Amino acid sequence: MEVSLKALSKQYKGKYALRDFSATLQNGVYGLLGTNGAGKTTLINLFMGIIPGDGGEIYIDGKNIRSMGAEFLGEIGYLPQYPRFYRDFSVQEFLRYMCVLKDIPKKEGENRIRELLETVNLSEAASKKVGALSGGMRQRLGIAQAMLSNPGILILDEPTAGLDPRERIRFRNLLSKFSQDRIILIATHIVSDVEFIANEILLLNEGTLLRSGTPAGLCKELDGKVWALNLDTADVPAELLHYTITNMAREEQGIRLRLISEDRPHPEAVPVSANLEEVFLFHCGEDVAE
Repeated sequence: MEVSLKALSKQYKGKYALRDFSATLQNGVYGLLGTNGAGKTTLINLFMGIIPGDGGEIYIDGKNIRSMGAEFLGEIGYLPQYPRFYRDFSVQEFLRYMCVLKDIPKKEGENRIRELLETVNLSEAASKKVGALSGGMRQRLGIAQAMLSNPGILILDEPTAGLDPRERIRFRNLLSKFSQDRIILIATHIVSDVEFIANEILLLNEGTLLRSGTPAGLCKELDGKVWALNLDTADVPAELLHYTITNMAREEQGIRLRLISEDRPHPEAVPVSANLEEVFLFHCGEDVAE
């Protein structure tokens, strides 16, 4: 499958939330990475047809989605940033209800529910009320409902927001299971969500696509711009404070720094390989989630 997004734009009160966004997506995992307010949810809403655009076209395998009708929505599984569930439904009842909404035949739906509950590790919670589930379990239920129709495109908007580190890792591993033979688009501001599972990163800032490429390729672009430095002082010297410091660790003998600079920031600084968080900071500023 191939999705082509061509010059998508959206304005609110004369200000661009998304501007001339173009990308081609093929089977694999894509990380749509940007700060809050970068335009990630706007892009998803345009793709889903939730809001009208001010320009641009979307094609799936060469067909304009405007001509596809319900066929287009049948290709998509979607987990919104703030999914809503019927709290008094059991897990199994909720999935059966979603099968009806997705027009999935009863026998096929029952088989699919059983398979997905096992895959997302919720089989033992099938009879539990949705309102009694933990945040991580609800997110796993959310991805199960998104996968009921076995879609070719899976879209996830900030899927790990509010999850603890263990649940975030579990969720990333779960996405890897679903990544074969489909397009998965993960919109997030949390670098670790996509650093190790994304085949390609789409770096979005203030509605504009700044960079796209593999995580390794984007990190390679920062060769010679990330530095490590050990100092035997208790505080960061004033002359280093105007650099972007990406990591600071206090040690018994002083402090250890990683920072971004076009030139060597200190005589004792040594160049080091960048990580994806530093790529994000370099292009989008310092408001990045740990």
